[in-house]
Amino acid sequence: MARLDVTETFHHISFPGHIHTQDSLNYALHFQFQDRDTVIATYPKSGTTWMQEVVTLVKNRGDPQLSKTVPNWARAPWLEQHYCAKGSKAKVIYVARNPKDVVVSYYHFHKMAKFLPEPNSFDEFLDGFLEGTVSYGSWFDHVKGWTSQAGVLAHFLYISYEEMWLDLRGSIERISSFLQCPLVGKELTSALRHCSFSSMSDNAMVNYTLIPQEIMDHSKGKFMRKGKIGDWRNTFTEEQIGCFDTVYSCQMQDCPLTFLWECPES
Repeated sequence: MARLDVTETFHHISFPGHIHTQDSLNYALHFQFQDRDTVIATYPKSGTTWMQEVVTLVKNRGDPQLSKTVPNWARAPWLEQHYCAKGSKAKVIYVARNPKDVVVSYYHFHKMAKFLPEPNSFDEFLDGFLEGTVSYGSWFDHVKGWTSQAGVLAHFLYISYEEMWLDLRGSIERISSFLQCPLVGKELTSALRHCSFSSMSDNAMVNYTLIPQEIMDHSKGKFMRKGKIGDWRNTFTEEQIGCFDTVYSCQMQDCPLTFLWECPES
């Protein structure tokens, strides 16, 4: 498959060349948003597909017809770049996830995704993640860059993967209110049912089983692997936890937000 082993570097960030070219990345950087647009922004493995499904169901009043018949990548443009929607009134939803869970999920995704570099040990992959040299760049820069836009963008909603996992109903109500499409009764019940992890795991429109084996090797794992919070504890060693926490404290000291995963009870 063409360009599977190519890496594009754009603004000092690595991108898989099978998906991106310099032209496509430059186009994404200068993309002009319309005021009626809804933008879902996430770092990889932070709930992108989940939020796409939620927004699809909210926009369709809980009706699953679209989410059951059209692949999620065909429903809206993908602009995988650290772009910003400044100057427009587009509604921006930013989803963040505990970076320890992100890096574990991302490591396993690299094993199955043929368009990403084959990972060696988790320890080596973790080093690249903390240094920001993995595909799509630094988690720290991405999260700080987007959350800092809360006071700049006209319509900005920040929500965490953990909030969605702990209270999906409340999260959908919050998202639907933000999108000015409040769901009621059976609409909300239907949305809840169809964007549950079990439902999405069985839905070929979102679980990526339609993608050819030479691009995603599903024999090496599922795209929707576990969907849990706190599963990083089954992978990290004590030494890796210490190293991660040191880098995290240094990188996030200038971020005014308190994240759910930073709370003692989480």
